[in-house]
Amino acid sequence: MDILTFLPFIVLIGAMFLMTRSAKKKQQAAAQMRNEMQPGTGIRTIGGMYATVKEVNDDTILLEVAPGVHAVYAKNSVGAVLDDEEYNRIVHGESADLAVDAPVVPDDASSLTDTDTDSDVDAARIDLGKKPEADKADKAEDVTAAAGDEPKDKKTDGESDAK
Repeated sequence: MDILTFLPFIVLIGAMFLMTRSAKKKQQAAAQMRNEMQPGTGIRTIGGMYATVKEVNDDTILLEVAPGVHAVYAKNSVGAVLDDEEYNRIVHGESADLAVDAPVVPDDASSLTDTDTDSDVDAARIDLGKKPEADKADKAEDVTAAAGDEPKDKKTDGESDAK
């Protein structure tokens, strides 16, 4: 037998070994992270919910998801243990590095538009074929008046012009 015959199998087995080794390292790191949780720690669950740990048991943890609202979760549902600064930044919107003297940037485009000239806005509107309210009222009266009139060549006996 030639070594070139077994080369694809050797490469495949080597790749599988490397993949399982890295997956095992990730699992060990996640287990270590979950075991290091303490009450008062901020976490993010695998579902994306942020909460504070209140109690740590063998397989479960008690989380405070809102002030006064507690829920029991499995330890395996913890996606990440956050440090206090990051947890407060995400949940409470607190940040220690915000400068008070920094310019305030609006979160919308209202400061980019000129709102002093309302006549320019009206002139720039495109006519979409809509009628003013007075025209709509006149049209409504015409429709109700036409509904009361009977057509002159209405067949009442069920006959039709078809042959």
